[in-house]
Amino acid sequence: MRIPPRIARIGALGALASALLLGSSALAGPAAATPAPVAQTPWSAAAIGDICYGDLPPEAHETLDLIESGGPYPYPQDGTVFQNREGLLPQQSSGYYHEYTVETPGSDDRGARRIVTGEEVEEDYYTSDHYASFDLVDYDC
Repeated sequence: MRIPPRIARIGALGALASALLLGSSALAGPAAATPAPVAQTPWSAAAIGDICYGDLPPEAHETLDLIESGGPYPYPQDGTVFQNREGLLPQQSSGYYHEYTVETPGSDDRGARRIVTGEEVEEDYYTSDHYASFDLVDYDC
């Protein structure tokens, strides 16, 4: 199974920084003084919590290790594209997010716990309630 690349994208912030450093004419003149209206997104950063890597259940650590090593994964659904139908994660193009099962002790099926990865380095979200809420994994605490 193909593992999604986990590369950092330049994104809008990086493009703005590049334009400022390189002196883009698009930012010069009177229009540069008046910021463009910010588009509203259906998600809110407040809808995403955070969780320290050390506070994840041991099974989530196992799943993250499997992701890092490229598998093999216990379920055929692991590594498939996560559609973000709930709209809780930041809007991205299709194929940006992928989901992986976090084993639930005592469950006779996949259970409700998942890791959803984005393409950014260490952009891993944990959900224990089958996508009703997400916590961004904080690797620095």
